[in-house]
Amino acid sequence: MEIPEDLRYTREHEWARRKGSAIVVGITDFAQEQLGDVVYVELPDVGDTVKKGESFGVVESTKAVSELFAPISGKVIEVNDPLSDAPETINEDPYEEGWMITIEPSDPKDLETLMDAAAYKAFVEEQE
Repeated sequence: MEIPEDLRYTREHEWARRKGSAIVVGITDFAQEQLGDVVYVELPDVGDTVKKGESFGVVESTKAVSELFAPISGKVIEVNDPLSDAPETINEDPYEEGWMITIEPSDPKDLETLMDAAAYKAFVEEQE
């Protein structure tokens, strides 16, 4: 299981990466392994507002349907549209090509409240 050091993580298994002043969001390698083969993803539209800890979309797999939760609050400025035609990208490359949305944060300090890689690794080990 891959847990990149440069990302921040939530208890709901989303990751967040700073990209300039924006924050790119996706689900972790652990999450996609637990879900199994992803067959559908529903994401917000550009311009939508997301609130930290609240649902911003859905990912459906052969095993389950899971809500996606925003790691930070802000405005959606980019959506990974190719995922609608190729949701399996989330399984193949959850940290790069499988990213989901980019958020312009309402409070850039929100990112610092998320777990770092070491804390997330310990959290995942407790879950297993």
